[in-house]
Amino acid sequence: LTHSPLTLSENNRTLILFGVTKRTAGPYECEMKSPVSSSRSDPVTLNPLPKPYITSNNFNPMENENVVALTCEPKTQGYTYLWRVNGQSLPVSSRLKQPGKNRILIVPNVTRNDTGPYECEIWDRVGSIPNDPITLDVLYGPHVPSILSPFTYYHIGENLYLTCFADSNPPAEYSWTINGKFLQSGQELSIPKITEKHSGLYGCSARNSIPASLAIEF
Repeated sequence: LTHSPLTLSENNRTLILFGVTKRTAGPYECEMKSPVSSSRSDPVTLNPLPKPYITSNNFNPMENENVVALTCEPKTQGYTYLWRVNGQSLPVSSRLKQPGKNRILIVPNVTRNDTGPYECEIWDRVGSIPNDPITLDVLYGPHVPSILSPFTYYHIGENLYLTCFADSNPPAEYSWTINGKFLQSGQELSIPKITEKHSGLYGCSARNSIPASLAIEF
């Protein structure tokens, strides 16, 4: 057994396997001999745990509109499934459902707080193996935008600088108005050396591909 993943103890009673694979799955038998007789065990075959992976009915759900079902694959007999969310064992929750002997995780009415990462782990009597973590790309329309400015009032000759921000996924596209009339597109508005003609009510609107469009004025 030199240079082998199999190691025998000094008295040959114990066989140690390192990194069980299909090649070393067996079957294994042990035989006990004495000067007058011998006896052989029944063969035993090891079943290496498969590396799990997660499938989903929707990896890009819309917030508060879609139900997501995550399934731990492959389907196996005699194994236990364990889920982790954000690195923590799944808490007892009436919101997250786990039918099918915990193989399926259902997330109803997905929100932006449900992005994950999600992990599933397969267990048997000997050990466990986890999957590579996955995340959900939860889509949502922009919140009411905020206009950020270093000043509340500007004087003639000063530089006007405004920034608009609205939380959304995918990122929002922005447009600016003055006194209700379109001024320009873009998240930032910069006007050097303002004059009286720049006086007015500035508005910012935000939109993305999710059916929502919101505006605010400064």
